[in-house]
Amino acid sequence: MTDLLPLLLQGAWVTVQVTFWGSLLAIVSAEIAALGRLSPIAPLRWLAITYIEIFRGTSLLVQLFWLYFVLPMPPFNVEMSAFTVAIVGLGLHIGAYGAEVMRGAIRSVAKGQYEACTALNMRPSKRFLRIILPQALLAAIPPGTNLLIELLKNTSLVSLITLSDLAFRARQLDQATFMTLEIFALTLLLYFVMAQVINLGMRLLEKRLSRGRMRGGLQ
Repeated sequence: MTDLLPLLLQGAWVTVQVTFWGSLLAIVSAEIAALGRLSPIAPLRWLAITYIEIFRGTSLLVQLFWLYFVLPMPPFNVEMSAFTVAIVGLGLHIGAYGAEVMRGAIRSVAKGQYEACTALNMRPSKRFLRIILPQALLAAIPPGTNLLIELLKNTSLVSLITLSDLAFRARQLDQATFMTLEIFALTLLLYFVMAQVINLGMRLLEKRLSRGRMRGGLQ
């Protein structure tokens, strides 16, 4: 049992890295797509809608296969490492769902907040950063936490594009040792611990944003 843990932790470290960088890409993609979706400029709006619908409406596994196996072929000739494909695929996929969460959160801010900013002659950029965004982020954190945990769980698919993540290591060890119960019990435990770390981090962020809201914006 103790011999299994170091090998599983090697795969878990890959999973952590993919989750971290994929989450950053997902957050950025969600913000940009949400703002594009709300833009009065039609081309930006349609571009955001196209991105959201394509990545929400197709399988993540197929997206990963497309990025890893299809893009290197003519006429695309775009080759990426398995690690990069995992980050891009997971980030863009979860970001498409996050964009709709963020759009709803921005729209949930009371119209009175916008009117008050206009009455104070506040610049649109300052209004968004100091008044609208902090409130929208607070509303987006609970569903956003679920999406980040979903991203973590979806990392198990990256083993199918040859990346040695936690799921890949677990299957390797199972085939080599036939200690199925012990291996997958440890694997479940590691995924659970990582999910709880995400949950705790988002709760701390929510508390910080709540304090910032009381002071009138992001701190």
